[in-house]
Amino acid sequence: MKYLLSFIIVFAFAFANGQTALDSLLQKENQQSIPYITVEELVKKENIILLDSREKIEFETSHIENAICVGYDKFKLKKIKKLLPKDKSKPIVVYCSLGIRSEDVAEKLKKAGYTNVYNLYGGIFEWKNQDNPVVDNDGEATENVHTFNEDWSIWLKKGIKIFEKKKSKQDKQ
Repeated sequence: MKYLLSFIIVFAFAFANGQTALDSLLQKENQQSIPYITVEELVKKENIILLDSREKIEFETSHIENAICVGYDKFKLKKIKKLLPKDKSKPIVVYCSLGIRSEDVAEKLKKAGYTNVYNLYGGIFEWKNQDNPVVDNDGEATENVHTFNEDWSIWLKKGIKIFEKKKSKQDKQ
């Protein structure tokens, strides 16, 4: 409910100011401490490290090909450092569903001395919304995208929305 209310407020603000709702949401939720990279820019990039900062179940449902799952709740820089290049100037792009959790992970990388870190604007939702492919845990193309929860699923316009529905009081009995 909290996220739905945030969305309504952000959408109304964005409409009044000519911004997109996603721009407003990211301005509200993020510090803008990490530069964004757009989907269009990412598609053209080569030799990048792509980190998925969503949870394991989200990653297993689908992810951008060649991404490394680093998680969010249990993210440990020490644990993933061995997966990162020794050259701390190599480009790293971090993504999540929309670009909120990924900023937090990217900030940790920046504090650790990585100098070329980007946050994917709009995350995997924007990636899929622009008709880019995602793969499942077996590396097979899929239309499924884990949307974290029902409220966040409004941001995914293409693909199949996957999320766990909250149980009602009646279901719990």
